Amino acid sequence: MGKLTLWGAGAIILVGVFVGFNQQQANAQSELEAVKQRFIGNYDLVRYVTITEDGQEVDRNYIGRIMYDAYGNMAAQGMPRDLPERARRSSENLQEGFAYWGAVSYDIDKNIVIHHVEGSPTRGAWPGIDNVRYFEFTDDYLILSVRNDEGRTTARLTWEKYQ
Repeated sequence: MGKLTLWGAGAIILVGVFVGFNQQQANAQSELEAVKQRFIGNYDLVRYVTITEDGQEVDRNYIGRIMYDAYGNMAAQGMPRDLPERARRSSENLQEGFAYWGAVSYDIDKNIVIHHVEGSPTRGAWPGIDNVRYFEFTDDYLILSVRNDEGRTTARLTWEKYQ
């Protein structure tokens, strides 16, 4: 009788651990879905700064758009605000900025969104790479930060969501 009771108690503990593990998985999945839903939409670039090694912010004076859809895709493009005027005054075909698209994945524990670049007419070396961006949301703003290999923030793009 003692062995059966011990076995029964062990089974109850295992079931409890299994249920707890499943609940943790469900909570993590729910949190991931909430983050994905928050990303979905279209955004205007309101500020793009690069950050020097001594911490100074340099405003790139860019305009642009980024979108995330419900199917796990993104597309982004941006250019210097004054590019059209400079191009009109130049005999050269000025091309500056960024444009790319691809699938998206998330590491919500690290506040990372990963843009898996599938194509880019402006950055020939980007297709096939992952653009890792650290994200935060504040009100209707999405802030994406770029970090170097040492973990220092080197750029910050602030996007405003619009309907």
